[in-house]
Amino acid sequence: MSAQETPSGKPVMEGGGFTLKAGPWSASMEMECPHQNGLLYMVPGDHSWVCEDGVRPAHVLAGFFKEIADLDDARIREAMNRWGLYYRQRDLKSQDGTRTEPDAR
Repeated sequence: MSAQETPSGKPVMEGGGFTLKAGPWSASMEMECPHQNGLLYMVPGDHSWVCEDGVRPAHVLAGFFKEIADLDDARIREAMNRWGLYYRQRDLKSQDGTRTEPDAR
């Protein structure tokens, strides 16, 4: 999928300046306010192909931010602080509703 293409799916989430569109094998998230406007694409990658289409955007973003946080790079921390962006990995919910340790992916 190129940056000019959009997923064929209809919006599955709208609000707060976000519009998430999901289709088979891809998703896009529009992020817009009066001061910023961007479009983020999420497609199967080395670590995201394992997830179902319907929840792939969450898998991609949570995994990406976990990896970024694990880099422990001062430049990344400073940029995130400037934008007021923080990430904390949480335990996963198991099939029976109990919490389990996060998956490495």
